[in-house]
Amino acid sequence: MSGPRRYRDVRATSIAAPPDVAWRAVLDQVEVLGPARYVRLIGCRDTQARGPRPLAAGSAVPGFRVTTADPPHQLVLDGVHRFSVYTLTFRLVPDGAGTRLEAHTDATFPGVLGAIYRLLVIDSRFHKLATRSIVARIQRRVPTP
Repeated sequence: MSGPRRYRDVRATSIAAPPDVAWRAVLDQVEVLGPARYVRLIGCRDTQARGPRPLAAGSAVPGFRVTTADPPHQLVLDGVHRFSVYTLTFRLVPDGAGTRLEAHTDATFPGVLGAIYRLLVIDSRFHKLATRSIVARIQRRVPTP
């Protein structure tokens, strides 16, 4: 018998600013990622903001815990709730005068309830839309030159 199916996705955009400027926009957006009511409803391990600021390994925001913060290159968040185990990684790659921002998702959905949740969130394309929205909000947070 095989384990839960893994879901992987990447959303990316170009930002017309250097990585250190884009990094601040990523941190600002991550602070408001998960709606508190929703993360409590689905039983997330991390339901409130805590730990050092700016975000560093061990910090938490609703729905996520920071496992790696390597400014201005990579921010790795992981999470656990009743239906899924997941990682969201933001990579900032210098790209000419700007930055390529990538948001990598890696998740599994164990058990029958996980499979149902996957159907509702992943197979419905809701997650792709939500991640695309997060990346776009980060891009908008960067001050225009």
